[in-house]
Amino acid sequence: MDEIRFRREVYAGDAARVGEMVRETGFFTEEEAKIAVELVEENLARGESASGYFFVFAEDRAGRVPGYACFGPVPGSDWSFDLYWIVVEKGSWKRGLGRAILAESEARVLELGGRRLYAETSSTPRYAPTRAFYAAAGYTAEALLADFYREGDGKVFFVKAL
Repeated sequence: MDEIRFRREVYAGDAARVGEMVRETGFFTEEEAKIAVELVEENLARGESASGYFFVFAEDRAGRVPGYACFGPVPGSDWSFDLYWIVVEKGSWKRGLGRAILAESEARVLELGGRRLYAETSSTPRYAPTRAFYAAAGYTAEALLADFYREGDGKVFFVKAL
């Protein structure tokens, strides 16, 4: 993996890059890609505290973004946070970048007073690598909601105590 630095500030160009990365993976629907972009736009419009959307962007030496994460506090909870998105461009898969972004996100959640981080993903075979990623990072599958997204596609909830 090339030299990577992390930034937490959201730049105007990040919305387009997030949409591009999410679409490029081939895992997400167009509706989901639009949601990912909306979270960036919400942060830009209102700021991270007011929007509740916090980001970690990985940047290479040239300033290009090969991956990012978005997370925020769960409303009404004392210390629970949701991991809304973690995306790494295809060319950077299996190089440790996703794990590095996740670790940086976990550190930021701790700084914000979080103690538990929740992640959700699909139960379909296609998402087996995603579930393995969370398990390898110390997350525990806590719940399965069968047929959540559509018939045969449940939602798996993972959690990690930080």
